[in-house]
Amino acid sequence: MKIGLVSSAVPLMQGGYRLIVEWLAEELRKRGHEPEVIYLPTADEAESVLDEMASFRAMRFGEVFDRVITFRPPAHAIQHPRKVAWFIHHLDMFYDLWDSPYRPFPDNAQFRALRAAIVEADTAALASAQRVFSTSHAAADRLARCNGVQAEVLRPPVHAPERFRSGDYGDEIACICRLEPRKRQHLLVEALGLTRSAVRLRLSGPSCAPDYPASLRAAAERLGVQDRLVIDDRWIEEEDKIAVLETALAAAYVALDEDSCGYPILEAAHAKRASITASDAGAVLEFVVDGRNGVVVEPQPAALAAAFDRLHADRALARRLGEAALGRIDDLGVSWDRVVERLLA
Repeated sequence: MKIGLVSSAVPLMQGGYRLIVEWLAEELRKRGHEPEVIYLPTADEAESVLDEMASFRAMRFGEVFDRVITFRPPAHAIQHPRKVAWFIHHLDMFYDLWDSPYRPFPDNAQFRALRAAIVEADTAALASAQRVFSTSHAAADRLARCNGVQAEVLRPPVHAPERFRSGDYGDEIACICRLEPRKRQHLLVEALGLTRSAVRLRLSGPSCAPDYPASLRAAAERLGVQDRLVIDDRWIEEEDKIAVLETALAAAYVALDEDSCGYPILEAAHAKRASITASDAGAVLEFVVDGRNGVVVEPQPAALAAAFDRLHADRALARRLGEAALGRIDDLGVSWDRVVERLLA
């Protein structure tokens, strides 16, 4: 089958939103299909969203592909008679971040009107798909509530999970994802300042907000924990990621109200590392169950610090939770065979 994998991408910015497309392409090739990955650039800025939607809507692939699969908005606006949407997330500034401190513009008449237009366009674009899949129940619930669209949950797996290794449980809590305010790495740094053990923290990933990594370093200096903190603000290659997780004590991922469980959670689980997360983390809580395969606490530095110290003092607990995290992947039926079968059904 000739399959177009169509998504949007911020130029020069890597992330899980690209990996899901590229990894699916590899899995389709393994199964004898002919995928083509197509990205259109997006600025991820409020003022350009409607123009970008129009660009996707103008694209025509009806005679080229047997099926088109869309991923990241505004790619769902593309028209094709056999379009399937694997919905990653909304344009969060107009949805889940609208009433949060992370909305990048004021709540005024101009942006309320823009928001209404975007919601209407999203609803029409998704309604034109033959089927809609979401990466989590949280994303499916948001689609139903905001757009009146029903979606089947189809969780994205990690590519070649056998690459991950599990070694000794060290002193380091690893957070491997983009460094940005919504991911709330500042809570982790503040937590490190409240710990009583020799636990360490590693923050690894690129940033769209250049001032944010600098603010994290300044906070570490203020708290006197700079010698126990590593900030590696660059795109983390797969082998580097595998090496960090191999000897980590645990992972941490405290982003606000995520639409999917997130590759950082799954990658840690494949390395038999439990994840520490927050009670308002959204779809992450569909994977991480407190006391069973991870630790869930309130999004407060003191609570996170207590979780850090607890795992540092009890390596047997860190191991038990990490092994259960790996089993959780099978419990949820996360596999490429299932993904390909459902997307091409």
